[in-house]
Amino acid sequence: MIKISRKGIIALGITFALLVFLTFFIPFITVKKGGPYSYAVYDKNGILLGAQVAADDQWRFESGPVPDKFARAVVLFEDKRFYIHPGVDLLSIARAVFQNIKSAGIVSGGSTITMQTVRLLERRGKRTYLIKLHEAFVALFMELRYSKKHILSLYCAHAPFGGNIVGLEAASWRYFNRSPESLTWAECATLAVLPNQPSLVYPGLNSHILLTKRNFLLHKLYSKGYMDRQEYELALQEILPDKPYPIPLNARHYLDFLRKTDSKHTKYKSDIDTVLQKNTARVLEDWSHLFSLKGINNAAAIIIDNKTEKIVAYCGNTGAGKRNFTNYQVDNVRARRSSGSILKPFLYCAMLDNGQILPEQLVIDTPIRIGNYKPDNNIPVYRGAVPAGTALTLSLNLPAVRALREYGINAFLDYLRKVGFTTLNRSADDYGLPLILGGGEVTLYETAMAYARMMNCAQGISDDFPSSRANAYLTLQALAEGDRPTEEANWKSYADSKKIAWKTGTSSGNRDAWAVGTTCEYTVGVWVGNSEGFGNPDLKSFTTAAPVMFDIFSGISSTTWPLAPILDFTETTVCKKSGYVASRYCEHTKVIYTSRKSPVGKICPYCRAVSFTPDGRYQAQAQDLTGPQAGIYDGKMPLIKNMFVLPPNIEYWYKKSNFGYVSLPEFVSWHVFPDSDTVSILFPEPGAIIIIPIEITGQKGAMIMQAVTRNPDNTLYWDIDGEYLGETADTHELSASPSPGKHVLTVTDSMGNYKKRNFEIVREKN
Repeated sequence: MIKISRKGIIALGITFALLVFLTFFIPFITVKKGGPYSYAVYDKNGILLGAQVAADDQWRFESGPVPDKFARAVVLFEDKRFYIHPGVDLLSIARAVFQNIKSAGIVSGGSTITMQTVRLLERRGKRTYLIKLHEAFVALFMELRYSKKHILSLYCAHAPFGGNIVGLEAASWRYFNRSPESLTWAECATLAVLPNQPSLVYPGLNSHILLTKRNFLLHKLYSKGYMDRQEYELALQEILPDKPYPIPLNARHYLDFLRKTDSKHTKYKSDIDTVLQKNTARVLEDWSHLFSLKGINNAAAIIIDNKTEKIVAYCGNTGAGKRNFTNYQVDNVRARRSSGSILKPFLYCAMLDNGQILPEQLVIDTPIRIGNYKPDNNIPVYRGAVPAGTALTLSLNLPAVRALREYGINAFLDYLRKVGFTTLNRSADDYGLPLILGGGEVTLYETAMAYARMMNCAQGISDDFPSSRANAYLTLQALAEGDRPTEEANWKSYADSKKIAWKTGTSSGNRDAWAVGTTCEYTVGVWVGNSEGFGNPDLKSFTTAAPVMFDIFSGISSTTWPLAPILDFTETTVCKKSGYVASRYCEHTKVIYTSRKSPVGKICPYCRAVSFTPDGRYQAQAQDLTGPQAGIYDGKMPLIKNMFVLPPNIEYWYKKSNFGYVSLPEFVSWHVFPDSDTVSILFPEPGAIIIIPIEITGQKGAMIMQAVTRNPDNTLYWDIDGEYLGETADTHELSASPSPGKHVLTVTDSMGNYKKRNFEIVREKN
């Protein structure tokens, strides 16, 4: 039988009690987090793009794993037995006590890296023996809970490096303008000795002391075999940093955005390409300086990598510290702005999907009034009818409004939301038809991303776009190759050199100028304006946003264009003149490619068989060529020809810019007309609800009625509700001020042909 002495029992009891204490109380020992971190964003290669000083005005970055070179240097200098002691090094403490007694003062603390980490995290000001005992106690528990690797990382993140620079990450960027992983042996040694006496050997001050300490550590590293002779000698020749580098400010607004959307982190690894970021910022600043001379003070730009749909350049504003002292903080990449015409390509693509239009199909470009809404083109020029693709690239407003009315506002909102627009959150009734002309608010980020998704759909690398691949391709092709307004002609020639699908837009009141361009690789979005939202007559997209966008593209080395998705197309025969699906009356046709997934388009409504006198001089029907009144035509057969014939209200404008258009000749004089299309009323529109405003003089105003006729020599006679108003010749416009209520307008020509139009007058609201 083993006999245990009294002392043994006491020792076992103490050991057991200690084990119980460690088992139950270790989980309750917490290590403080230390000071707050700075927010920092890095590019795709780990290069620091920008940072914001921490809440305590220190540059303290959240650190990752400690690089091997620096780990060896700091451990060798600060705590050579770091990897073998339990948090407290008794040999170091004994040495420190001996040195302090010998010097009759405190010259050495004997603290391990773990104990120093506790002090740095707890941020205690005083250093007494009692506090040191506390640090030793916490260090023991810290070693039981955390790995040496983690403890060293905490130390490196919170060690002082002079001034307001805290932590290895911040010190590496401030003193050497590079990441800790890129530091040389000499640079690692320089930083490793700084926490020991940061105020004494701050770079730029007491350089001889810092150099001596660094070289001493380099010799120890060489003696340990961490570097060879050549590395050691080269390291000794490296010069010390003179003064800290400034923290870069290359993505301030992007960092703000990341902070708001991901507040749990302080260190952000992004997909930003530093080369593209700096070039974009430079281009934006250069142009914005010129714009500011005209009172246009803000601009923003973004570049999307289409393949990944990631942001590779992000500039939210311009003029930091130079011009914009009050509103530079506004992030115009994320700010909601009136869309102008920038959404038109999505309506075009959606209507291709539904078979409502074909790329060369004529769409109507004539004055229109819908209720009290009277949109107009950017300049009051009307073409009567224009191919849909041309209407898109010319950014004509009237065809776009008619297209939206046909497609449906609700349906278009659903489409835009599927594309990725989250800011269009009002009802269709709230937006109305002005939605397509800037009645809705979008952000530059979501707009650029929408164009990127369209390009990805056209390339067949994404299926999150609500249109077919073929129609996405056709839309982009129109934007890349279509006609442009005269003022954009120069930019078109530039775009052709790289083949860029691009669209501009200017909001009502010249408050916002947009330009978005896309290729296979990148989408560039630009907004120009004033952050406060006020307009400027010089703010036009083709003189502001467009040149900025193309200048940014010039800094992108190479771009490509997607191959046509042949397997997604089918051949469709269309009328050469109207662009509609050809009918049997279309004399000239051609084959185009359309999406296999779209319904067959509409049959040409404009080509039809027309009956003429045998000599083709007049229109005449068979009954007109019999009887004594037929004269020389009596008993002869009419000449039947297939003709391209536009309605009078369209023809009136169309023939002004299409000189090859052949109007139908007059009917023979004895032809009896029913109510026909010889007369056409332009305004009021069918069922129009009209408010006639009170003039500034207090008197009631008037509405201007408009009509056209095929016969230019015709006189038109006007009446409302049977009350004769007057007659017109040449230009058929007449003013009237009907009383509130429903009315019928009748317009009759000298041959007895007439048209009727119902409309309503309502009182102006006070």
